[in-house]
Amino acid sequence: MNYLPFTLLLVLSPAMAENADDAGNDAPLTINGCVIAEASQCPGANLRGAKLANQDLRKMNLAGADLRDADLRHAQLDLANLERARLQGANLTRASLQQSNLRLADLSNSRLVAIQGWGLFAQGAQFAKADLSAAYLQFARLSGAKLQQANLQAADLEMAWLSKADLQGANLGDANLQEAKFGQSNLARADLRGARQHYGNFQEANMEGCKGCPETWDK
Repeated sequence: MNYLPFTLLLVLSPAMAENADDAGNDAPLTINGCVIAEASQCPGANLRGAKLANQDLRKMNLAGADLRDADLRHAQLDLANLERARLQGANLTRASLQQSNLRLADLSNSRLVAIQGWGLFAQGAQFAKADLSAAYLQFARLSGAKLQQANLQAADLEMAWLSKADLQGANLGDANLQEAKFGQSNLARADLRGARQHYGNFQEANMEGCKGCPETWDK
């Protein structure tokens, strides 16, 4: 009787078992001491340039974290705390940021294309020259946010709060601005052509040089 197959099995089994352990290892990704997992606590973490596409970051505490140039495409950031986080140049394309905290965060020159940002909190946040095209921002709190030259083409800002926001030179073409609140905002040289503005509030907004801004509000 030929016992060679059985012998080979005995020899190879330890290696096969080790590989199985490696493959089945569910340990979460850890970067500079920050465990990338739901509800993880990483305030002030150094995640600059981190590859976090498709990661589950829901409810994470990333307050004050350095996420400059990070890859956050398709990441789940619902209810995450990103207050005062640095996200300049980060790519958040199609990320989910529903009800996340972005207060006073810096997202200048970042990509937020088609994000799901229902009800996010971004009061006083920096979005200068950011790409928010096709972003879903219904009920978002953006009061006092800095959106100079931001691209909000076809974004959905229905019922969003933008009072005292700086939208100087921003592109809001074809955006949904129904019932959005722009009281005392700066829309100088902004482009609102094609935007839906039904019941929008533009009281005391600066609309000098604005294209497509409503003419029924006092400038």
